Amino acid sequence: MQERLVDRHPEVPADQLVAQMVPPPMFDEVSFASYIPAPEEPSQAAAVRKAEEFAGQVAKIHKAGSRKSLFGKKKAVSGAGLYLDGGFGVGKTHLLASIFHSAPAPKSFGTFGELTNLVGALGFVNAVERLSGNSLLCIDEFELDDPGDTTMVSRLLTELSAAGVSIAATSNTLPSQLGEGRFAAQDFLREIKKLGAIFEPVRVDGPDYRHRDLPPAPEPTSPEVLTERAATTPGSTLDDYDALLKHLSTLHPSKYGALIDGVSSVFISGVHPVTDQAVALRIVVLADRLYDAGVPVTVSGAKLDEIFSTEMLDGGYRKKYLRAISRLLALSRFEAAAA
Repeated sequence: MQERLVDRHPEVPADQLVAQMVPPPMFDEVSFASYIPAPEEPSQAAAVRKAEEFAGQVAKIHKAGSRKSLFGKKKAVSGAGLYLDGGFGVGKTHLLASIFHSAPAPKSFGTFGELTNLVGALGFVNAVERLSGNSLLCIDEFELDDPGDTTMVSRLLTELSAAGVSIAATSNTLPSQLGEGRFAAQDFLREIKKLGAIFEPVRVDGPDYRHRDLPPAPEPTSPEVLTERAATTPGSTLDDYDALLKHLSTLHPSKYGALIDGVSSVFISGVHPVTDQAVALRIVVLADRLYDAGVPVTVSGAKLDEIFSTEMLDGGYRKKYLRAISRLLALSRFEAAAA
């Protein structure tokens, strides 16, 4: 019988949320040396140098913070901050993972959403306590979606930085522009400026490598072929699009990674554009987890670059939706090539 994601109901203990904060499998082996800057984009080579320098700084700060004074207390050393700003697919996550691999343990790596989920699961005080011993906290796809996140993240990172934790982040938005288009950001300027003061911003320019010299979105597979291919692909799942979206609404986003654990390939029938923001944001999280795990995606119905309506792409979450499309297209091309 064909397995379905909607039949899975994963449970992730809070303690496991901390242990699993490491780079996605596709970034297990990356390094500064394996990042190949585009010759026509000098900011990329400069970003590599900055990231390497920052990694060295992290080790020095952690070592200094571990030393004790004459009175037996640890010396107060503030952490450093690096903020890699740039478009989709320019290698920011590659550099962030390289920084992570270079830093001494303990250290944590996660997306912005995973970090906020961690705080929600553990509670603020417990999360600070568990992360304050780190040499480094890496935050991928840093973004502020609502006022609550702004206040909470500002306080969290301020306390961690004061405790000697260095913080590296990637984003498509400069620190001073976080929250624009999503809520009344001007009401939270003090918090946003506090966040900006933690980081040294570094620009990484260039086109999305996932789209370089690649054809447009693959045509959707017919329903019959989709079912046949799912049945002949070991470890795959086959789900109806609407049923899957409904199932996602019953799970906390922190469980989406566990939802696809062990899945070799995802097949989805009846894909169509969505117009509900809450539904769309769940798709974004699922797309991130699928991309992190390198799980190929094949669909019938609408093309993957049409899953978000024009109105949604023109709204405040445009960057999130474009990132999700970019990642899903990369996964669908991977499946198409394998086929």
